[in-house]
Amino acid sequence: MAEDRMLRVRALLDAVHADGRTALTAPEGKVLADAYGIAVPGEELATDVEEAVAYAARFGGPVVMKIVSPDILHKTDAGGVIVGVEGAADVRAAFCRIVENARAYDPAARIDGVQVQELLPQGQEVIVGAVTDPTFGKVVAFGLGGVLVEVLKDVTFRLAPVDAGEALSMLDSIRAAEILRGVRGQAGVDRWAVAEQIRRVSELVADFPEIAEVDLNPVIATPGGAVAADIRVILATEMPKERRQYSREEILTSMRRLMQPRSVAVIGASAEPGKIGNSVMRNLVDGGFAGEIHPVNPKSDDILGRKAYKSVTDVPGEVDVAVFAIPARFVAAALEEVGRKGIPNAVLIPSGFAETGEHELQDEIVAIAERHGVRLLGPNIYGYYSTWQDLCATFCTPYDVKGGVALTSQSGGIGMAILGFARTTRTGVSAIVGLGNKSDLDEDDLLTWFGQDPHTDCIAMHLEDLKDGRAFVRAARETVPKKPVVVLKAGRTAAGAKAAGSHTGALAGDDAVYDDILRQAGVIRAPGLSDMLEYARALPVLPAPKGDNVVIITGAGGSGVLLSDAVTDNGLSLMEIPPDLDAAFREFIPPFGAAGNPVDITGGEPPSTYEATIRLGLEDPRIHALVLGYWHTIVTPPMVFAELTARVVAEFRERGVEKPVVASLAGDVEVEEACQYLFERGVVAYPYTTERPVAVLGAKYRWARAAGLLGGGS
Repeated sequence: MAEDRMLRVRALLDAVHADGRTALTAPEGKVLADAYGIAVPGEELATDVEEAVAYAARFGGPVVMKIVSPDILHKTDAGGVIVGVEGAADVRAAFCRIVENARAYDPAARIDGVQVQELLPQGQEVIVGAVTDPTFGKVVAFGLGGVLVEVLKDVTFRLAPVDAGEALSMLDSIRAAEILRGVRGQAGVDRWAVAEQIRRVSELVADFPEIAEVDLNPVIATPGGAVAADIRVILATEMPKERRQYSREEILTSMRRLMQPRSVAVIGASAEPGKIGNSVMRNLVDGGFAGEIHPVNPKSDDILGRKAYKSVTDVPGEVDVAVFAIPARFVAAALEEVGRKGIPNAVLIPSGFAETGEHELQDEIVAIAERHGVRLLGPNIYGYYSTWQDLCATFCTPYDVKGGVALTSQSGGIGMAILGFARTTRTGVSAIVGLGNKSDLDEDDLLTWFGQDPHTDCIAMHLEDLKDGRAFVRAARETVPKKPVVVLKAGRTAAGAKAAGSHTGALAGDDAVYDDILRQAGVIRAPGLSDMLEYARALPVLPAPKGDNVVIITGAGGSGVLLSDAVTDNGLSLMEIPPDLDAAFREFIPPFGAAGNPVDITGGEPPSTYEATIRLGLEDPRIHALVLGYWHTIVTPPMVFAELTARVVAEFRERGVEKPVVASLAGDVEVEEACQYLFERGVVAYPYTTERPVAVLGAKYRWARAAGLLGGGS
């Protein structure tokens, strides 16, 4: 059966290609729909008036009549659609008017006839479609349909193909999800039927890559089913170039030698201060790298006390990494020597490639690297740091605070912001890697490595684009169950690649697709640079929550309101406090305080009140996370609050009770020191903000859901 439908569709698509067309007519679209079980109304193609009358009489009741022309894609614009035609006289008149309108719209258009289609009952209009995204390939879309689709843009996307469960999840991912369940006494739609339309469209485009877009708009969804009133199919004019693929084992083999090298060669090493080749050498030597460091410079015999070689081919023994610190025009020749030497990794610091319009030069080095099996990092990068190896292969400032955060950036400037943040906050990192032009190595290679790296607990990535979105999603899905992945995707306002041929294509803006697919992969998307860095710093500190009940304990009613807003904004759930727990909290707070949630202990309370209520929040197993709001008073100074909070949290941790605790500290400058003290002891705390600690908690919850540690989707 499956083979038969594939043959039918293949024969049709071949015929359309042979006709020099990229758009299918409505009857051709119905062939595809029938082959894949996509529900469409009964319809026939009438080539003359009397055929139209006969077909309309066969359907009984009112019909829809549409122009069928391979040259008219947007039938409504051409006046080629008339709805609710009933009776022989009206059918004749509609047939003639549609044909006249089409000829006036495009006198040269070929007209195959008029489609006579049974009129569907009233229902909720939705759109189901698929588009070819330049980053992620085939993507299926779902949202509210009809004439408002491009105004409301209430659409969600998934990688195609989707299974039944993923298709159903799309119905709950749009803002108007409640409408589909039924509102104001109206029955909900047949969710299974709608999901099947999504699944079958996704299967069609996955089976036939040359289908660039599919547009079912509108699909009429009712309590009894879901039927596509119109189907539009557009074929690609050319197929995308296949990217070279590497197996997981191949990636890990080369990445291990890149991140844990025993021998590094610096091509363009220099003894002259101020040159990049000198800075790279100094960082390697002064950073304490224990492996071999081989300077390569044809004009020198000794650089920084190490023997210099005329060519990398003269270096004795195996070399794991060649760091390039030479002008772009010399890279290709030196890369040939690296390839002949059998060095598996080349780190290309020089600029002057695709980022300046020198695409041919970049293509040349990629071809050389592929020929010799060399993986390229860069070009146009600041280098990279592998702190657990005491490796600082960069011309920027050194960094040696070891820890569990891996940070990557596509931009050198962002890379240096990462470095400064790490130093200021004393964040321990496992690696900082520049990616630059991503001529070869990119985020999915790094994710594959960091996902299994025992030194890495959290991965944060700044990116402007993804070369292969599907490879990234595969790597992220393997990594997320083990550790969080945070992404800052730049270019949210970019128009993206829009296809004018269909509603779905017009809706599939670059960022909309990125947002949904990254969420589908379980990735935490950070709204800005400082958010990405704070998530990376904080997520490894917080234990994973074991449930959804969040309780706010605050010394200031105003901060309690703001913290409540932040909880809601971040998709978290304020616990409904049961009567017995409410009574327990009331025992510790003054009569003019307020239990409930937030628990307002008031600002003039002594340290014992903070301690007692925090202790109760940690003791009660029904509470899963605590948000603390501190207000600076002389009665309970900031460091007193910090010390008691850290002590109580540590006590419960020793007893095996681990809950995420975040804190917002409002007060004079002493709260900054108190926040640092808390952070270092497992409580994520920030001064002068109610939003940031809760945003971090929300990110931890999103990861916990994506990792399967909590119920529900990410």
